[in-house]
Amino acid sequence: MADYKSDYLQEVLETHRMQHVNETLEQYRAKRREIRDFLITEYGTNIYEPFNSGSYKKFTAINTKFDLDLIAPFKYSSFSTLESMFNDVSERIKEAFGVQAVVRDQGVSIGIVFTEDEINIDVVPARETSKGSFDDTHKDLNLHKFDGTGYLKTNIHKQIDHIKSKNNERRVVRLLKIWKSQKRKEYKSFFFELLAIKAYESTSPTGNLWEQFKTVLQYIVNNIESSTFKLLDPGNSNNDLMSTLDSYQKISLKSDFEWMLTNIENNEKQIEYYFEKNKEFSKEASNNSLNYGVAGATPVSTPSSKQRFG
Repeated sequence: MADYKSDYLQEVLETHRMQHVNETLEQYRAKRREIRDFLITEYGTNIYEPFNSGSYKKFTAINTKFDLDLIAPFKYSSFSTLESMFNDVSERIKEAFGVQAVVRDQGVSIGIVFTEDEINIDVVPARETSKGSFDDTHKDLNLHKFDGTGYLKTNIHKQIDHIKSKNNERRVVRLLKIWKSQKRKEYKSFFFELLAIKAYESTSPTGNLWEQFKTVLQYIVNNIESSTFKLLDPGNSNNDLMSTLDSYQKISLKSDFEWMLTNIENNEKQIEYYFEKNKEFSKEASNNSLNYGVAGATPVSTPSSKQRFG
């Protein structure tokens, strides 16, 4: 039986698919390849092969807000400290790309925004945890925290493997990211990723897209404020993503999702308020494009490259 809410959410996801922005995405890939080649040339035998990461690699990216991530994994002997590694990579990138891009240090990464087309690439300098350890199957890496609070141990490959085969969870993650972007919320995308996976592991949602999404939202409402609730990074079991939220953020998220569930249950059309389609790629826009040349018709446009993706 057809369900308006589920069908609508599916349309929302369809309009946010990455394949709609292939031309723009290829421009991003080209810039990332340029940076990758630069790092290999600069550091030679001190660096392993840089590799891709982030939401695009995990198939959780949305086409209205994304960037591309590049991990730069250094050998243990390449730098005496993680801070010197981070600073050296930052300085060399600023020297090489500073004329054509805005480069800034942030979190555990170096953000590069090319000013002409606003293409955004994040480079994450990382160092293996011991000599030769990155060559084995564990792939553990240490990252420098730019805020001066130390370092973060992680395993990007484990993070990717943790979600790559979870199709239903990825749909829910994309919906949460769409809501986050449209409502200007500050939660980390990785936090929502782990939250969705844990909800599925704990409740085994069934039914159509709305029914599964509703189950996940209710799970979050029921658990987000619990002092014993944890979201452990699959790349580092000592890294609990719940620690990235303060009490106000937990209360706010619970309240947001409670109201969302209540309002949509009272009036299913309210779902259009919480999740807007990307109008550039909606059915309505497609229908208009078929009438291109007719007075009043609005053709579908290629999304501006002046968007920040994530």
